[in-house]
Amino acid sequence: MKFNRLTTMVLVAMVLGVLVGYACNSYAPTPEATKEIASYFGILTDVFLRMIKMIIAPLVFATLVSGLANMGDAKAVGRIGGRALGWFIVASFCSLAIGLIYANVLQPGHGLSVALPSSAEGLNLKTSALNLKDFIAHVFPKNIFEAMATNEVLQILVFALFFGIALGNLHNQAARSMVGLMDEVVHIMLKVTDYVMRFAPVGVFGAVAGTITIHGLGMLSVFGKFMLCFYLALATLWVLLIVAGYVVLGRDIFRLLNLIRGPLLVGFSTASSESTYPKLMEQLEKFGIKPRIIGFVLPLGYSFNLDGSMVYTTFLAIFIAQAYGIDMTLTAQITMLLVLMVSSKGIAGVPRASLVVVAAVLPMFGLPEAGILLILGIDHFLDMGRTLTNVLGNAIATAVVAKWEGAVDPNATTDDDESLLPMEHSQEGRPAVSA
Repeated sequence: MKFNRLTTMVLVAMVLGVLVGYACNSYAPTPEATKEIASYFGILTDVFLRMIKMIIAPLVFATLVSGLANMGDAKAVGRIGGRALGWFIVASFCSLAIGLIYANVLQPGHGLSVALPSSAEGLNLKTSALNLKDFIAHVFPKNIFEAMATNEVLQILVFALFFGIALGNLHNQAARSMVGLMDEVVHIMLKVTDYVMRFAPVGVFGAVAGTITIHGLGMLSVFGKFMLCFYLALATLWVLLIVAGYVVLGRDIFRLLNLIRGPLLVGFSTASSESTYPKLMEQLEKFGIKPRIIGFVLPLGYSFNLDGSMVYTTFLAIFIAQAYGIDMTLTAQITMLLVLMVSSKGIAGVPRASLVVVAAVLPMFGLPEAGILLILGIDHFLDMGRTLTNVLGNAIATAVVAKWEGAVDPNATTDDDESLLPMEHSQEGRPAVSA
């Protein structure tokens, strides 16, 4: 496989991060010193993620409004949204079931001889964020500028939905000019994205080096069984998603996987889905998907289609039960799966979303939420796999919905060395990449 320059540089940054982090962890005189050193590496990651967050809100808003306005048909919006949500629900259920099955078969928490804390103080997990009443109210923005300032993707999506449909139903010259302006904003934001992504290797190096500096390589062996079992569950989901994509897309699924390998690697190394959004959107357009589909389905997926996080919630809940020696009946486990299915929707903007969901659900089944403390030390490494899976699931979901809508250009070409090169506008007015 021919790796483009960004992919190669990210891989090099990951390796350097491990080596530098291990050296700092080995030679630092005290644990306090390792944390101080890691804080300096954290600056690199924070800067990169801040730049990514800087472009998320305008990019989501512009792409969604542009897509809806050009769609022009409210029935088409409902049809596409219905198909997307249908795929999300089925994918989420399969993800939860995989986590449940693998946790029961592999039993990663069986015989765990770790002293369990009696309380979850200090976790700082806002489980109240999962209150159904508050969640429904929170979906609708009271101030679009506040929603954009805090990167509330779901609120931005709701406002853009109204704005885009309204704009598409106005046929005067001013409205057409506004649609053209939104199209140009998308092009501008993709250009900004290209500049920001040049800093990805730096952010990846900081994230990996900082984590290894604090925890060292030894922690990976301590919880190796849990991590191995979890990644086996994720691998099963990857195969399932790819097979489902193959059923709809045929051999084009392999071209899609080749295109999105860069965003997958960035998401895996930074453990941040936000860091992949701009580049993933660009690669899906290179696959041949019409921007109006990408601009609608992808933001929706980032809020409702967290496949990797779904696997983790059931897997972690059963792991905690096993660690405490608590037997759960099959009925209780299936009930918990259904509860997680409902409670996990729309939590993309909640910090430590997967942990929040699990912490909120555990008490309902007599399980101590303090068990979450067991895996907090390695949660970053688990989050890397969750993020990669979330990105893969959303990419395939967007491609599948586009195929169902007949919105995939079969003649789309793939440029394999585009990631660090400046974008130019093609003749059709879409962002193209210079060779």
